[in-house]
Amino acid sequence: MIGGARGPQWGSRLGFLMAAIGSAVGLGNLWRFPFQAGENGGGAFVLIYILCVFLIGYPVLVAELAIGRHKGRSANGTAPDLPVDKGRAPNWQITGWFGLVAAVMILPSYSMISGQIMAYSAMSFIGDLGGKGTSSLYDGTLAPMLWFTVFVAITTAIVLRGLNKGIEAASVFLMPMFFLLLVSLAAFALFSGAASEALTYLFTPRFDEITPDVVLAALGQALFSLGLGAALMITFGLFLPNDENITSNATVIAGADTLVALVAGLMIFPIVFAFGMNPAAGMGLIFETLPQFFAGMPFGNLIGGAFFFLAFIAALTSSIAILMVSRTVGVEQFGLSERNATLLFGLLAWGGGFGLILIDELGSWLDWIVGSVVLPIGALTAALLAGWVAPRSLMREELAQTSDWLFALWRGLIRYVIPLAIVAIFVTGLSR
Repeated sequence: MIGGARGPQWGSRLGFLMAAIGSAVGLGNLWRFPFQAGENGGGAFVLIYILCVFLIGYPVLVAELAIGRHKGRSANGTAPDLPVDKGRAPNWQITGWFGLVAAVMILPSYSMISGQIMAYSAMSFIGDLGGKGTSSLYDGTLAPMLWFTVFVAITTAIVLRGLNKGIEAASVFLMPMFFLLLVSLAAFALFSGAASEALTYLFTPRFDEITPDVVLAALGQALFSLGLGAALMITFGLFLPNDENITSNATVIAGADTLVALVAGLMIFPIVFAFGMNPAAGMGLIFETLPQFFAGMPFGNLIGGAFFFLAFIAALTSSIAILMVSRTVGVEQFGLSERNATLLFGLLAWGGGFGLILIDELGSWLDWIVGSVVLPIGALTAALLAGWVAPRSLMREELAQTSDWLFALWRGLIRYVIPLAIVAIFVTGLSR
């Protein structure tokens, strides 16, 4: 368990929650959720998504936090000491290794997109965006390399300051600003856009549109949005004090993440419908269509700048968490100092990003590998570890503040329902 000489702890519950919510709330909430909703029937998708978050995502979130707190070391060292039968232990190190693989593969491409967002925010505020699309801004220039490098440097600098002075302090500062900007921009969009059409589209389920593909898309989005399978929450659990209620904290994290996704829909869809845009346009909506919209409206530079700064905060808090996973593994498993581990994996992200700039198809391939293979297997191994490998008594001890009936429900879901659901996502992803 964490405590005393075992290592650092979160300085406060607020600090932990802001960091955990920040790691879960990322670009996926701002563009992937609206895109998935637009592509899969709007309200029907939202209804299934909310059910998936709390019936599938939430139990895995609880499992990852419990696994992390029990071990109190690195994400890679989580499994070996959990089972009573130590002979099986080495096989379950895969839980942490998938997190490290995901972190190393995700951070370069995530930082590339985040660098573009930084550029868009800066150019919007100074009135230089002018409705230009990504291609006209970036082709034949050094801008991608410059902004990408700046973003990786900011992420690395924050993680270098450590758990409390870096990650926790940054999250406590950034996340309230994120929530304020999100609510303000959503209110602006609702009052100036097609609010009625957006509300109907987002919250009216059309049950005839609920198909197996919609269910699988919602399930995949729930796991993706909460950051499950990448050892983020296992790593955050390492520093969680013994007296913290895991199920209560997980409820706040899952609830906040879901709320952000819904409010993001309210921020984007009124504009989409008011100006006849395609609600299923995905990343093109963020980088191509919205800049043109902002450029043509009064005070568009300020509103556009605020929107892209909001996206920058979401990207930064998630990137900090991803680098934190790599740093923790580097310290505990490879014997590196915190400083050297942070610099090493920061440089790996930087080098990987240059590879993405030079090889266009590499980013799409990495995204597919991570989303369809690495994250589902990581979430599956965490569920199997908590449900089948770890003794019931161990999990009950970590969830001691949870009622008996809720623990029984959680254990049933984590042992039977969730593994089958994740396998369905995995098989479907590979077949496409």
